[in-house]
Amino acid sequence: MKKALIASTALVMTAGIAAADVTISGYGRTAVNYEEGRSTFVDDVLTSQNETQVSARVRLNVHATTSTDQGVDFGARLRLQWDQGDSGIDRVSPGQIYVTASGFTVAVGNVGTAFDNAGLLYASEVGLISRSFGNPMGDFYAYESKSYGANNNRLGVSVEYAVDALKARFSYVDADQTGLTDADEEISISVDYDWNDVALSAAALKDGKSIDGNDQYFLGAYYTLAGTENGVGLSYIDNGVANKPVVVDGIRTGTANVEQGKTFVLYGDYVVAPLTTISAYVANNDAAGNETDNAFGIGARYDLGGAYLAGSLERGYDENVRGDFGVRFDF
Repeated sequence: MKKALIASTALVMTAGIAAADVTISGYGRTAVNYEEGRSTFVDDVLTSQNETQVSARVRLNVHATTSTDQGVDFGARLRLQWDQGDSGIDRVSPGQIYVTASGFTVAVGNVGTAFDNAGLLYASEVGLISRSFGNPMGDFYAYESKSYGANNNRLGVSVEYAVDALKARFSYVDADQTGLTDADEEISISVDYDWNDVALSAAALKDGKSIDGNDQYFLGAYYTLAGTENGVGLSYIDNGVANKPVVVDGIRTGTANVEQGKTFVLYGDYVVAPLTTISAYVANNDAAGNETDNAFGIGARYDLGGAYLAGSLERGYDENVRGDFGVRFDF
């Protein structure tokens, strides 16, 4: 009887493993990373660092799915990520559970928010590390690649509907669902639509990162020249606020919510030779603390087949220069 019970238990477990689909994907990258005037806080004192450093990252996405007889798909996802300088087990992200049916996907847990997932929000990025001074500058929630930190009671819920060329999203994030803290909930929506050779994207955000009144907006469009991989894009971002350190005579005395202004970005991509693409952007931001309102960047990418080389050179609103060059492979 005992042997029969053990055998039947093993059979059930084996059947469960066979029915599930578990995949691991991700990427590895390494690059020389230069940032003019690079600094950090050491015991609240602003301290200079080496301007040229090596950046490295290994990311693993663990994804498990199963389907019911009625055609409903269930899934779970988490991420393991190490960046140069990391240590400890807090490099494992909180989990996400989702269900997909009839074009709808509903996710709970560590969700990608509607604002952060807007299709063209980061389209002006260049280089291997994928950066741009045309990216959003305000604070808002997004999918966390690592631990939440001190507050593990954050709850996110997202809904996405996809049909043909349309994607619409809604997300809600409660910073602490226990109610022990009096934090505002973040709510965001976004819509993406592809029309012939034109991609359109829009998003709106209320109380970003639980900051009362931190409302943000995004509009973007990208036109791909017919029959080519070349294109040009334009975007507008109302950045809201970001919580920044207050520095007096090189000493951090606290933090404050600082207006990040409005950003306009013109960007484009051009295939200059087989397997080689040049990307560039010009951004204008009117935040009060800028040394200059104009920033720009240019990047290049060469496809190796299964991996690629990429590099970039940018100048920011503080008039400092940054750049990178390295290699990345996806798996």
